[in-house]
Amino acid sequence: MSVANIRQNYEKGELLEENAKSSPFEQFSLWLKQAIDHPVPEPTAMALSTVGSNGRPSSRIVLLKGVEPEGLVFYTNYESRKGRELANSPWASLLFFWQPLERQVRIEGVIEKVPPEVSDSYFASRPLGSRIGAWASRQSQPVELPELQKRFLEMQEKYGDNPPRPEYWGGYCLKPDYFEFWQGRPSRLHDRLAYSLDSDGKWVMKRLSP
Repeated sequence: MSVANIRQNYEKGELLEENAKSSPFEQFSLWLKQAIDHPVPEPTAMALSTVGSNGRPSSRIVLLKGVEPEGLVFYTNYESRKGRELANSPWASLLFFWQPLERQVRIEGVIEKVPPEVSDSYFASRPLGSRIGAWASRQSQPVELPELQKRFLEMQEKYGDNPPRPEYWGGYCLKPDYFEFWQGRPSRLHDRLAYSLDSDGKWVMKRLSP
């Protein structure tokens, strides 16, 4: 199999400056709604990239759980690899790829933990199995499957139907200083509109070469 010959011509849309929102948050919310309504499979799935203390990047898929005025929110185990890397360097990036719409969004910024009460509220809304799983899993640590299954049953017996939120589990908010919206176009002349914050805290939009 030769992957070099796999190609797709993008022709489903365009992104012009005169039609783009002046706020990247508004533009993102518009595109996210369109991805949900399309529907795009897993429209809230996003690649989170972090950097370790050795300068080595790592990426994984996490799920967007909130779009707030200050940034984008997701939840995870603070002691996981991504949690340890964010504790060392809070700068990170997010990437959405909505293939059926031929769209991509890149977002960069600094990440902070959300307040504990916000994490408490979201944790309580999760399915019971997911809440028990948060206690059973020492995320990113080596484990044998029987051990993991045993811990799940132990936590299930211990906490029943009302497990509290573990202190090592909670939310992060990425506060952006850069957005880039990509719309596939024919002949690889893709539309790329980037928004960045200027020294006055205002968003400035510019077109980038594809």
